[in-house]
Amino acid sequence: MEDQTPEGPGGPHLKRVMLKISGEALMGDQGYGLNPPTVERIAREVQSVHQMGVEICMVIGGGNIFRGLQGSAQGVERTTADYMGMLATVMNALAMQGALESLGIHTRVISAIPMDQVCEPYIRRRAVRHLEKKRVVIFAAGTGNPYFTTDTAAALRANEMACEAILMGKNGVDGVYDKDPARHSDAVRYDKISYDDVLSKHLKVMDASAIALARENSLPIIVFPLDAPGGFKSILAGQGTYTRVGD
Repeated sequence: MEDQTPEGPGGPHLKRVMLKISGEALMGDQGYGLNPPTVERIAREVQSVHQMGVEICMVIGGGNIFRGLQGSAQGVERTTADYMGMLATVMNALAMQGALESLGIHTRVISAIPMDQVCEPYIRRRAVRHLEKKRVVIFAAGTGNPYFTTDTAAALRANEMACEAILMGKNGVDGVYDKDPARHSDAVRYDKISYDDVLSKHLKVMDASAIALARENSLPIIVFPLDAPGGFKSILAGQGTYTRVGD
């Protein structure tokens, strides 16, 4: 049977991708927590790409529940705050798993912090096998270490899983700009930008560790609007508006 996987911005015939979204993306119009209709909408975006035959891993932040750095600023010891943030990502991952499985998509949550009653521990070969069986794999609890963000976890797992691109789903923005488009009407969007320029210009794409890890492994990062209906699928089909970070 002929390969029907479409040509996307990260290269021809993308077969395995990492989708990174923030915890705030799950809040909807709320100021905190999970908004079930929003979680369902994102799950349907993932479903549309899954039906194309693309293997999907996900990393979801925890900022809608608890953000370690902010918790540290409020008096919680930094390491403890970061572990609390990791647990928040597990809650988000379980919510997304529930939404995906309600759509008939087999999903596995894999945590960097062992909690066997809730989800699987991280074992690379097992995670790869899940992807080969066309299951969506959601990596939770970051890297399992404090002082590392979920951005870095996404770059790390994407490399370990041999993903062909990281897709950064953003709310309210359709790519990478030279300055905040919400504050500056003359902000200019990049169609393509190098890793080094992202770092030197201090652009808020991913944190510096994640960008450096992607650069070292020539892993492209595609920044696209997650809140645009059909946005995830259109990017994989080489359509829509996005910024490609890479050399």
